[in-house]
Amino acid sequence: MTTSDQAGLDRSGFNRTGPDQAGVDRAGSDWARSDWAESDRAGSDWSGLDQAGLKRVEVHVQGIVRGVGFRLFVHALARRLGLAGQVRDDVDGVHIEIEGAGHHVAEFLTSLEHDAPALSEIERVTVVRAEPTGRGGFTIAAADPSGQRRTVVPADLATCDDCLSELADPAGRRHRHPFVSCAGCGPRFTVVRAVPYDRPLTTMAGFAMCPGCAAEYHDPGDRRFHAQPICCPGCGPRLRLLDARGGELPGDPVATAAALLRAGRIVAVKGLGGYHLAVAASSEPAAATLRLRGHRPDEPFAVLAADLAQARLLCAVDENAAGLLSSRARPIVLLPRRDTPHARRIAPSIAPSAAPSATLSAAPGTRSLGVMLPCTPLHHLLLAEVAEPLALTGGTGDEPIAYDDADALARLGAVADAFLTHDRPIHVRADDSVVRPTADGPAAGVVVLRRARGYAPEPLPLRHFVPRTVLACGGDRESTFCLARDRRAFVSPHLGDLADPEARRSYAAGIEHFRALFDLCPELVAHDLHPGYRSTRHALAIPGVEHVGVQHHHAHIASCLADNGERGPVIGVAFDGPGHGTDGTIWGGEFLRADLAGFERLGRLEPVPMPGGDAAVREPWLMAAAYLGPGDGPPKLDVVRRNAERWAAALALAAGSPLTSSAAHLFDAVAALLGVRDRITYAGQAAYELEQHADPAETGSYRARLTPGEPLTVHGADLVRAAARDLESGRPTPVIAGRFHNGVADAVARACAALRDTTGLTAVALSGGVFQNVLLVERTVRRLRAAGFRVLTHRRVPPGDGGLSLGQAVVAAARDRSGLSR
Repeated sequence: MTTSDQAGLDRSGFNRTGPDQAGVDRAGSDWARSDWAESDRAGSDWSGLDQAGLKRVEVHVQGIVRGVGFRLFVHALARRLGLAGQVRDDVDGVHIEIEGAGHHVAEFLTSLEHDAPALSEIERVTVVRAEPTGRGGFTIAAADPSGQRRTVVPADLATCDDCLSELADPAGRRHRHPFVSCAGCGPRFTVVRAVPYDRPLTTMAGFAMCPGCAAEYHDPGDRRFHAQPICCPGCGPRLRLLDARGGELPGDPVATAAALLRAGRIVAVKGLGGYHLAVAASSEPAAATLRLRGHRPDEPFAVLAADLAQARLLCAVDENAAGLLSSRARPIVLLPRRDTPHARRIAPSIAPSAAPSATLSAAPGTRSLGVMLPCTPLHHLLLAEVAEPLALTGGTGDEPIAYDDADALARLGAVADAFLTHDRPIHVRADDSVVRPTADGPAAGVVVLRRARGYAPEPLPLRHFVPRTVLACGGDRESTFCLARDRRAFVSPHLGDLADPEARRSYAAGIEHFRALFDLCPELVAHDLHPGYRSTRHALAIPGVEHVGVQHHHAHIASCLADNGERGPVIGVAFDGPGHGTDGTIWGGEFLRADLAGFERLGRLEPVPMPGGDAAVREPWLMAAAYLGPGDGPPKLDVVRRNAERWAAALALAAGSPLTSSAAHLFDAVAALLGVRDRITYAGQAAYELEQHADPAETGSYRARLTPGEPLTVHGADLVRAAARDLESGRPTPVIAGRFHNGVADAVARACAALRDTTGLTAVALSGGVFQNVLLVERTVRRLRAAGFRVLTHRRVPPGDGGLSLGQAVVAAARDRSGLSR
């Protein structure tokens, strides 16, 4: 079992819940028969195959079977069983011709799936009976580049243990080679320019293999057989250390970069999907300088630990977290910080102190650290030289991670003191993936906050067929796009905020790259209803297609349904930021009767004014004013005193402002009330810090009224006023924050129970950015299950807007199947 299996995830972030739940085609019949010509099976038992005499079959395998050592596995299996034939890659997967004794053919077909390489993901196995030829020997044939391109491009893979052993072996020819890789690890998606996945179509094309690498590449018995990124110090690529102006610095690049880091300097390090800005994690001056230069005043930095042992000195790492950290995806994993000497040496500017505060005079703090392990040989070498954890961030301000060398020098030259770089181009940027383990949330034990490097672009299998190719354009913040056809959805890596011009360029280029890579020409284009979204404008500018508008919060629930292989209907609880409602108001705290094709609004959070419109997103104290109102904001409340000069104006502004039911704004209001955050510098900051501020041991709960009707109304203001009363009485703010979280969970459970009585629905799907809050997820799921509900939560894509494009795609496909889009 791989470490990723132990974490409950495969490399695509899929929960291993059995073949049907994974969305793989099945015919559902038993293989104990002899009339098996032209069959389409996966996960089948071949023991009942007619085993008499000589048999010949042609087998086609689809899924993640390129760049993961699959042909090498097939070659070894066939030779072990004494079978003849050949294996070759094609644009749709791997094609196998196999011939020999019937019982060996049956064993081959069974082992093909049961013993496949750990990095592979088989979606479909098609078997066709053929006439035996009597030819002997088994070969690996040249790839067939003809036909429609449907091969799955694997995600980038962290360095395997075998390659790390070579990296550390002084006697080996790849000792300290920062690009060591094999068929089981190394760059994939970020270096692929086109398919089939062969070296000439990657950014390794410019590096001619030396005789030693060529011999390994062509040897079916070598683990580097057809490993496209194969290289060594003799054939490149070449590592360099540059100054901020692009001039090459003398000395060993890794050792000199490490010396700069130990001296408190900022070094931009080229990774698999772009450049990280790195500082020594113990250096407060360096971290503070990085925040100042990089225009990132508050967003937590990731901490890069050398290995699991070092990560355990910093954070509480259980088996689930260990599996995530050490998986081939190498995501950033948000974990509880330990109170140890090693954890206390992490600079305060990396992540704020864990000490709670009731005022804004001291940072409210976080109990978590975002920890990751090295994903490239270069990172392993650098950490060994520095001999302490590093703090990393990508890009500056709201800009996406830089991946082009010239652009990186231009954009990061004013931030970094040096660049640890190389001449292997990155074809596609990919930011780091971010996940949060849960104790009692999604079945997989994880909430995916950002799906990018290590997971994308591997497809999400769909339970329901997509008849015409769909392009779904997603949202504006945490943007992704999705291309879907047949039973696959290709969700792009996280692309960032489309308000940034570089993100928009990456978004448009990414859509074209995916279209070419997977040979998909959209016939339907799905988009959000908000006319001001840049993603919506991009969608509507595409000519010659059918456009399908999808309501924002319905797309969230549909994304959760697709993530779980469900059709619905369910009670969908969409707790999110503000989104365009079908009635012209601003939604965001919704209870929907939803399936893939449509929805009905059953309930909502009570709408409140949104003072100043978008200004309320940037300044949560405005939402505190809206919720407290003119009669509930006495001067003794700190939030009123802190904003006294503008409080009356905010109340007046609220009187003429649009109403919103957004659950995100409810959390913003309480964050400001408790002195956690009056103004934000990145999306979701106030709610995240409120969760970190809450006492997880608190069992008390505030109670919100429910008003029956169409729609049912949950009075969120009751929670805010209860919190204000506790604050006035001197109750500690962590206790209040805990009671508020419990109160929201209680309100959701009671509202769903009331809606069950009127609809008969017994399944609940939780989605939207608010459900990135693990404390809220755990408490809500616990209450819903206790009330007898079956609960669906996200497992493979983010509950926030990073999963929105998947929801749009499956809604458009469902309407297409039923003729509603035509």
